[in-house]
Amino acid sequence: MSDLSGLEQLRRMIATDAQPPIGRTLDFSLVEVGDGRAVFEGDPDGRTYNPLGTVHGGYAATLLDSACGIATHSKLAPGQSYTTLELKVSYHRAMTADTGPVRAEGTITAFGRRVAFAEAKLTDANGRLLASATSTLLVITP
Repeated sequence: MSDLSGLEQLRRMIATDAQPPIGRTLDFSLVEVGDGRAVFEGDPDGRTYNPLGTVHGGYAATLLDSACGIATHSKLAPGQSYTTLELKVSYHRAMTADTGPVRAEGTITAFGRRVAFAEAKLTDANGRLLASATSTLLVITP
């Protein structure tokens, strides 16, 4: 798929239900993509719990990192790739299995030749903010 733009690759992934492997592991899915935008949905359960009986912060961080990364992926030209350089996560509200479905929406705030900046928000079904993140990503051109 290296002859396709990032957005074309992602639209093909959604059309064929070829989800990123981490999504299959943690049971969340890429559900929407656009130019500089990506949305993941998941439904955390007891398998994502930490020893305190709440959803592990890594679950939220993974969804937010995925949303920022795929928003960046949507801006790539054919042959380009990217990697996360920095991710800052803020936790606003604890999650449990009772939280229900969650949605991580990532958007690009700036996209340059070598570096992209993105932000993402994780919300519950009522739109309450659970966690947020900012990310710096390296754009790699062969």
